This record gives sequence, structure tokens and C-alpha cells, in this order.
Amino acid sequence: MTSRVPRWLRVTLPAVLILVWLVGASVGGPFFGRIDEVSSNDRTAYLPETAEATEVQERLSGFTEGDAIPALVVFVAPDELSDDDLAAIGDRLTAVGDLDVVDGDVSPAIPSDDGVAAQAFVPLSGDADVGEATAELREVLAQDLPDGVDLYVTGPAGFSSDLVAAFAGIDGLLLGVALAAVLIILIIVYRSLLLPLAVLATSMFALCVALLTVWHLANSGVLLLSGQTQGILFILVIGAATDYALLYVARFREELLHTPDKWTATLRALRGSVEPILASGGTVIAGLLCLLFSELRSNSTLGPVAAVGIAFSMLAALTLLPALLLAFGRAAFWPRRPVYDPAAAESGALETGLWGRVSRAIRARPRTIWITTAAVLALGCVGITQLQASGVPQSELVLGQSEARDGQERLAEHFPAGSGSPVYVIAPQEDLQRAADVLLADDGIEGVAVTADTPSNTAPVTEDGVQPFGPPGSPAPEPVVSDGAVLLQGTLGDAADSLAAEETVRDLRAAYADELPAALVGGESATDLDTNDASIRDRTVIVPIVLLVILVILMLLLRAVLAPVLLILTTVLSFGTAMGVSALVFNDVLGFPGADPAVPLFGFVFLVALGIDYNIFLMTRVREESLVHGTREGVLRGLRLTGGIITSAGLVLAATFTALAVIPVLFLVQLAFIVAFGVLLDTFLVRSLLVPALTYDIGRAVWWPSKLGRGRQ
Repeated sequence: MTSRVPRWLRVTLPAVLILVWLVGASVGGPFFGRIDEVSSNDRTAYLPETAEATEVQERLSGFTEGDAIPALVVFVAPDELSDDDLAAIGDRLTAVGDLDVVDGDVSPAIPSDDGVAAQAFVPLSGDADVGEATAELREVLAQDLPDGVDLYVTGPAGFSSDLVAAFAGIDGLLLGVALAAVLIILIIVYRSLLLPLAVLATSMFALCVALLTVWHLANSGVLLLSGQTQGILFILVIGAATDYALLYVARFREELLHTPDKWTATLRALRGSVEPILASGGTVIAGLLCLLFSELRSNSTLGPVAAVGIAFSMLAALTLLPALLLAFGRAAFWPRRPVYDPAAAESGALETGLWGRVSRAIRARPRTIWITTAAVLALGCVGITQLQASGVPQSELVLGQSEARDGQERLAEHFPAGSGSPVYVIAPQEDLQRAADVLLADDGIEGVAVTADTPSNTAPVTEDGVQPFGPPGSPAPEPVVSDGAVLLQGTLGDAADSLAAEETVRDLRAAYADELPAALVGGESATDLDTNDASIRDRTVIVPIVLLVILVILMLLLRAVLAPVLLILTTVLSFGTAMGVSALVFNDVLGFPGADPAVPLFGFVFLVALGIDYNIFLMTRVREESLVHGTREGVLRGLRLTGGIITSAGLVLAATFTALAVIPVLFLVQLAFIVAFGVLLDTFLVRSLLVPALTYDIGRAVWWPSKLGRGRQ
């Protein structure tokens, strides 16, 4: 084989591959610091275009100045605010009106009924960095405030700023923790330093090139990026690329025992690794692309973004890593260099060590093992009934300290809880009063105003119509009219991000459907409602699509029907256990307020797609061994040959997803636990015991209806 390959090609080809990846990583590396240029955490941008909240958001610019992000400023004193206090607060508000980050008129301070607090609205420019703009606003407001007066910046701008701050460590801290965890595991597995560095280089080069590609796609408007998507991309690429690398390294090491020539070992290792790696990566990509059926763009855009990452992970594992190992040869494994020894190569399939003991146990009692394992997993599924995944308030999205959340709580103590984030109703100009009457009739609405040309930009509306603004006897102001419509604002009695506020929006939409079908209801609460409804719909639609797509891929890969069906069922069982245990941990141990409806969907997509990976690694080797030794012996040999490497891969993937928990965002922390716990279940129970024991018990019939199903047991 080697004689037909010129020596210059054996040197040039790996050198060219390494150089190409080095250039790609060098170009893509600097984009880690530029990702926020093309990312957005604006929730409305991810809603379906047909969502009512989206329609309202698009029409707001006709009533307000620009695309400003409202900041709600709350001042709270220990005692009643004096006239001097209010004057000082007014001076501060006047000062912020001159800031470049402020886009529009700053409202005057509105005292609370008890006189202890005051609130004001500051429109921040939509073009400014919301985190920096909020910090600048806070700095100016805090200057020369009266002693004892506490300042809080909350509302949409405040919560967005908190979210930006939470994602601030995504480039450095998240990557650092993930890479450190993977490096430690690899050093323990290989007891080498050079080989772990080669594997990590493969992961990082894949991530750099993937990020370069995604950045340009987002910059051209093809994709939407958020901090959440960015974090998942980082973890997914590192975890998947490392897993594929582990599979190739194991096969390369095995072939070095069979042949003295590293070029021959490389070609054989590639032949043995290409099919399972492509099948595994293809399965994950197919599962991720099923998210394109999502109505929520935050879900649908994650699919292609993550798929790009998986594609480069596979490419790096099948090109860069083989080139690096070919260049290093046996030295890559120093100080435990594999020596050419065909007899030692066969020892991996013998009944020795941990996996030898496991295989002997499966041979002795296969039915007892798979029934017991399935029963334990089924018991864990019971907790899924306790999962609270109907949505969480925006104020709970960021874990730990949050000025916006504290400000929202103080606001609710002195004003209607929904102040600063009203329900928006766009209605025909001639139906202004009818639209206002529907708002006034709802128990969840504390007051109604219409956008008007007044110093405060609004005018109150009662059952008697638009009320005068100014001294008694002043004429009622004229509402702002855009495309023949007016904008009404309803002050919520409940916090705008609460489930109660969402129910108020739902009730209002039902009332308008009966009374005034032309009216549209939007705002922060409506955005939350439409997001949760779309997410629940996505979960219902996408889950069966993912299962069907992966089932078809497995049937094509294994050339069978029964084995893929069993693999899908075992993976779904594992997912149910992971969700059940997670629900109990979230509710009773960590005390989380609930979960976003997308958490189960993302958990399902990742666990099913990634969990199937390990079954693919196992069953492709089992099928290979079964062709030579028969099905039952092939199961045991396949388990012994892949046990160590798949367990290492599972530990790596669990560790990388656990790293997501360093980002203090509820969604990512929950996803980290679900996927990490689920991967460990797949690694140590499903793939190590349930699947091998079940396959061994069924025997050759597991390959039905292929020819292999009619071979030796």
C-alpha cells in the first residue's frame, strides 16, 4: 500500500492540511472579540413575523421617536421625598437628557402616592450598546443625589443590560473552563501531554473556522445570533470535535499495533473512523436542522449555527487531527508509545479489564441486566410530571444579583407593578374610546393613556374620553395618529414579566376579538406570551420530526429496521429519565422558578442527537465484528473495543456542557444540567448495559430484515 504513495505526498499532504487549518484559525480567532457586533438579545427580533407582538413592535416607530429602548428609573428614599429631593432628582433627569445615548424626551419624575419613591422614563438609543448606555445613565443619575435616596435602573433597558453583563464571560470564562475540563480528562485518559494538546488544537481550530463562517453569515443577515446561541455553539463544537477526535485516536492507536508504518495506520484508521464520525455528525446535524421548523427564530437560527459548528468539527477530526498524528507518529503517545505488536492489538477484544467483566456479566444474564436497567430509567421518568416549563419571568432569567430585578421589586412596592412596561394597543383612530373601554374593563389594568403630543408624551383616557393635560380647563390633547391608528397604553397591575400579566394580555386579545377585531395588542408582556406560545408549539411539532429523521438515518447506517427502533426507544427512555431527575433537582434542590418552554426542546434535540452518537459508535463496531464473529460475540467484542473510548467521550461531552453553568443565565444552567446528566446516563447505563444486553438477548434478529439477521447468532 505504501509503495504506491510517493514519499513527497506523504509529507506534503499533511503539511498542507495543517497549514490550511492554521490559516483558517488565524483569520477566525480575532472574531471571538467581535461576535457582539452581529448578535442581538432583543426577544422581539426572534418572534415569528406573524406574531401580534411583532406587528405592534414594527408599528411603534410611527408613534414614538426612533427605536429607543425604554429605561425605567426608580428613586426610593427611606422617608417621604421632600421638594428639595424632587428638585435634585429633576436636575439629574435634565442632565441625562443631554447624553448621546439618550434618544428622545426624558419624562419628569412622577412621585408615588406614598411620596417615598419616584419614577421616570429615559429612552435609550437603539443604536447604542445597551450595557454601556445603561452604565452611563446610571453614572450621571447617581451624581449629587440626595443622601439616602437609592437609584435603580430597570425596565426593558435594565433587564437587557443585566443579560448583556451575564453573557460578558462567554468568550473568556466559558471557553477557559471548558478547555481546562477537557484537557484534564484527556491527560487522565492518555497519560500524555502532546496528544491532548493535538486533540484540543483540533477542537479550537474547528471552533475558530466555524465562528468565522457564522460571523459572516450573521453579518450578511442570513442568521441571527444571540449570546445564548453563541454559548451553545462554543460548547457543542468543543465537545463534538473532541469526541470525534477520541474515536479517531483510538482507531489510529489500534492500527499502530497492527502495522509498523504510520501512513498505513492513518489510512486504515480513517477507513474505520469515517463512517461512524460522518454518521454521528450527520445525525446531530439532521437533528439540529429540524429546528428550522420552529416558529421562533431563536430556535430556528440555532439549528444552522450549530450545524455549521458540527460540520467543521467532523472536518477537523477527519483532516487536521490525522495530519497532526501522521506528522508526530508514535511520538504523539509519548511516554506510552504503541509498539507494533499484532498480538497486543487483539488483546483489546479479550475478556480482560473492566469491559471484559461487563461483557461476561452481559453474557451470563443479558435479560436480567436490560430489564433492570430499563426499570431504573423508567422510574426516573416519573419526575417529568413535575417539570414546570411554561415560562419564567424576565426578571428571573439572570441568576445572582440583578439591579433591574431589585428595581422592579421596589417599583412594585410604591407603584402599579407593571409601570414602565405597558400593554400597547394599536386601534383605529375612530375607535379610540371603544379600545380604551376594553382596557378599562379589565381587572389587570390599573390605568389607560394614549400617546399624545404632550410634555409627557401621553394623556390619560377614562370612560369620559381623553383627559386634559395641564391646569384645570386646559383642552384635551390630540392623540398621535399613524396610518389612521392611535396607540393606547395600559398600565398593568402585575409585573410585566409575570404569568399573571401574560394572562391579562390573553384576556385582552380575546376581548378585542369580540369587540374590536382590528385592534392589536403588544408590549413586553405580549412578547413573553407570544414567545412561550410559539415555543410550546415548536416543542410539539419538532420532537416527532427529530425522531423520524434520526430513525431513517440509523436504518440507512445499520441496514436494519429493528436495531434502529430499539436505539431510538432506549435514547428516548434516557431522555425521559434525564428530564424527570432534572425537574426534581430544579424544583426541590435548586429552587428555580420554572423553565422556559424551549428548555425541554433543546434538551431533547441535544440528548437524542448526541446520545445516539454513542450508540452509533458502539453499534457500527458491533456490526463490523458481527460480520466476522456472529451477532452475540460481535456485541461483546464491540463493547470491549469501544467501552473505554466511548466512556471517555461521554465524560468529555458532559464536562463541556457543564461549563455552560458558569454563565449565570437560567436557561443555560438548566440546559447544562440536563445535557450533562443525560449524556452520563447514556454513557454509563444505556450504552454500557441496556443496549448491549438487549442486543445480545435478541441476537441476530436485531439486524432484521438485513442479510446479517440471517447469519450466526
